[in-house]
Amino acid sequence: MANLLDIRRRIRSVKNTQQITKAMKMMSAARLKRAQDRVVTARPFANKMMEILGELASRTDENFHHPLLDARGDERYLIVLITADRGLCGAFNTNLNKAAQALIKENAGKQLEMMPVGRKGRDFFRRRDISFVHEYIGVTGKGSVQYSEAVEIARDIIKRFTEDEELDKVFLIYSEFKTVLQQRVVVEQLLPVSRPTAAEEVADPTRPVDLTDYVYEQPAEEIFSHLLPRLIETQIFRALLESVASEQGARMTAMDAASKNATELIGSLTLNMNRIRQAAITNEIIEVVSGASVQ
Repeated sequence: MANLLDIRRRIRSVKNTQQITKAMKMMSAARLKRAQDRVVTARPFANKMMEILGELASRTDENFHHPLLDARGDERYLIVLITADRGLCGAFNTNLNKAAQALIKENAGKQLEMMPVGRKGRDFFRRRDISFVHEYIGVTGKGSVQYSEAVEIARDIIKRFTEDEELDKVFLIYSEFKTVLQQRVVVEQLLPVSRPTAAEEVADPTRPVDLTDYVYEQPAEEIFSHLLPRLIETQIFRALLESVASEQGARMTAMDAASKNATELIGSLTLNMNRIRQAAITNEIIEVVSGASVQ
């Protein structure tokens, strides 16, 4: 049985840990508010841009081709995995790594490469049999993402896909922020940009009928050459913002649970300490009474 000194030391250690978890929870709460505001602001623009460009692409002539729109083979894949740079955020990084592993397993016969954005994904897959084309560390770790960082990542992907022609498909894996308690892992195809066909539009009864008539002032080549790279940049930027908000929400939840567990553990240790003290006092009283009776 542990003595009183050991229990007191353990209670003091748990209390110190609890102070740290409470401070981390407050920091995550402050960062979450800023990150959530940026996500809510970025979502409508990103969704509308994807919707309009998809409509424009579906109405172009079948003979129109663009490197970011045209489907290629189905052999060379690039996986862009966005994780956190730090831990202590529950199952946030684990769920993202599992999603990437599932995608790799489903396409075991393909030529797979990875572009990790975040230290946790990089460290996890560094020990696995998959090559990295590039890695971006420290993008989300500071709790704030700049658009210029998303542009750098997007241009690297576009260059490998168009100029170097090293890839057939690019997949993006990130965590979408829902609520503080809920984040959803998203696996989506980033390139080539999907171009819905007329058959797909008819097959989807939930798709709203679009009566908008678009007027082109410039040739389609000029429009898509300018807007499609911007679309990729916007999608990367939104994914980074979603990941930052999800990370802070997951860390806030994890630190809150850790603080509550620390409170329960302190109560249990205190109760155990009091029982030991009471037992020691009882033994001393018995010894005194026994000695008095002998005399």
